[in-house]
Amino acid sequence: MSETIGEALPKGWATATVEALIGFDGVFCDGDWVESEDQDPLGDVRLIQLADVGDGNYRNRSKRFLTSSKAAELRCTFLKEGDLLVARMPDPLGRVCAFPGDVKQSVTVVDVCIIRLASAASSRWLMHQLNTPQMRRTVLELQSGTTRKRISRANFAKIEFPVPPLNEQTRIADALDELLSDLDAGVAALERAQAKLKHYHAAVLKAAVEGALTAEWRAQHPAFEPASSLLTRILAERRRRWEEAQLQKFKEVGKSPPKDWKAKYKAPVAPDTTNLPPLPEGWCWTNLDSLIVDGPQNGVYYPSDRYGSGTQILRIDDYQNGWVRDITQLRQVSAGKEDVVLYALREGDLVINRVNSMTHIGKCLVASKGLKGCLFESNMMRSSVASLMMPHFVEIYLHSSGGRQRLIKGAKWAVNQASINQQDVRRTEVPLPPLAEQAAIVEAVEDQLSVIEHLEADLEAKLKSAQALRQSILRHAFTGQLVPQNPKDEPAAELLKRIAAERAERARQAQAAKKTKPKAPPKRAAPARRHSRTLNPKP
Repeated sequence: MSETIGEALPKGWATATVEALIGFDGVFCDGDWVESEDQDPLGDVRLIQLADVGDGNYRNRSKRFLTSSKAAELRCTFLKEGDLLVARMPDPLGRVCAFPGDVKQSVTVVDVCIIRLASAASSRWLMHQLNTPQMRRTVLELQSGTTRKRISRANFAKIEFPVPPLNEQTRIADALDELLSDLDAGVAALERAQAKLKHYHAAVLKAAVEGALTAEWRAQHPAFEPASSLLTRILAERRRRWEEAQLQKFKEVGKSPPKDWKAKYKAPVAPDTTNLPPLPEGWCWTNLDSLIVDGPQNGVYYPSDRYGSGTQILRIDDYQNGWVRDITQLRQVSAGKEDVVLYALREGDLVINRVNSMTHIGKCLVASKGLKGCLFESNMMRSSVASLMMPHFVEIYLHSSGGRQRLIKGAKWAVNQASINQQDVRRTEVPLPPLAEQAAIVEAVEDQLSVIEHLEADLEAKLKSAQALRQSILRHAFTGQLVPQNPKDEPAAELLKRIAAERAERARQAQAAKKTKPKAPPKRAAPARRHSRTLNPKP
C-alpha cells in the first residue's frame, strides 16, 4: 500500500503485515483442497465457496458439503465465527468478509484465505482495512495467472498497511460499522429500485405485444383495417417483391424468364395457432416468414488482419437489446466493392444475432440512418420487412420475453455457444396488430422506455456517488481522519511487540511438541497447476 505507507502516519500508528497481527492461537492459511469426489450433498460439514465471500459482507450462497470423516482425513481447517475470509480470486480480487458462523461445522476452499487473529488486534477493523481501495490496488499489483487471476497467500502476506493503536482500531471499526451499514442500506434500496425497473421494462414490452398497452387506444379507434386484411396486402407485396427480384436476375444474365417461373415462388406457411395465446380483436397471428420481403441473409466474415481501416462494420459487441454503440466508435474493415454492395446495411433493416451465448443469442435491432452503409458480421443476419409493416414493432416483439423465447426455441448448442438459423427466424410466430396500432404501440413503448432510461441513469449516478462516498469514508478512516485520536492510547508499536512475543512463544511450544509427538500423515498436495495451500504451513 505504497500510497498510504508513503504518507506520514498519525502519532501512535505503525505499519505491519497480516502475519504481524496473528496471535498465539491465530491462523493465517489457505483453505483446503477439496475435490468434487470428496464432497457429499448429505455431509455434515459445509464447504464455504468463493461465491460466499462478499466485499465486506458474507453472501451465504453456496450449497456444498462433505462428511466430517472426510474433513478429518483431509486435515481441514475448521472455521470459527469471526474468522476473516479473503478471496484470492476475483471479482473483486482480495475482497474480505467475516464468517458469521453456521449451523454446521464449516471449512473453506483453497482459493479462500483464512485469517484468525487470536490477538488483541480488532478483526472488525482489519476487515475494513483490507477492503480499502488502497489495499485493493496493491492486491492487483501482486496478482498472477493468465486466464484466471489470483493472488497467492505469500504475496498477500507481503502487503504492509497502517495500524492504529488498539483503542483507535475499535473506534474506527465502530464508526465504520455504523456509517457503512447506513450506506449499504441505501445502496440496497437503490439496487432494489434498479431490479424493479428491469421488471417494469419487461412488463411494458409484454403489455405492448399482447395489446394491453394500447387497449384504450383501440377503444378510441375502432374503424381501422383489421390485421387479417393487412396481412393479405403484406403477402401480396412479398410475392411482388420476389417476382421483381427474379426478373432482375434474368435481366442481369440476359435471359428471358421461362413460362412457369412464377410457380417457383414459395408461399409462407401459416403458423399453427393451437397453443398460441389469444389476441385482441383486430389482431392475428402470423410469422416472420410472412413479413420478410428480403432475407434473412447471414453477414460477412473477415480475419482479424483485415480490421483497422476501411468500411465500418457492426459486430455483436456493438449492440444489446435497446442499446447501440456510438456509430463513430465502430471498427473498420478492409472490404471489397462487392462485399460493400452485398453486406451494407440499409435504414430499417432488422438485424438479429444468430451465434452467441444463450443469454445473448437473438438480440436484435433496427438499423438506424446512422448505420446505413455499415457492414454486418457473420454471426448475425439481416432481413427487410414489408413496407406495410413497422420494423420497430417487430423489434419490440423480439425484445419481449415471449418473442425472444419463440425466436430461440430451436437454438442449437455447440462448444458453449448457441445458434439459430434462417429457418428459426422464418418460423418465429408474431402477433400482428393493425398498421395504425403498430404505430401507436411503438410511440407508447418509446415514451415508457424513455422514462425508464431516465430513472435508470439517475439510479446509476446515485450508486456511483455511494461508491465514491464509501471510498472517501475508508480513506479518512485509515489516514486517522475519521475518529478522534487519544494521545493516551498505547502506541501500535507496543501492540505489535506483544503479538510478536506471542508468536515466538507459539513457535517455541510447537518446536517442543514436535520432539514428542509422532508425525501426522501428510496432507494431500494440490495439483501443480493450482497454488498449493501449503505455501506457508498452517500454525
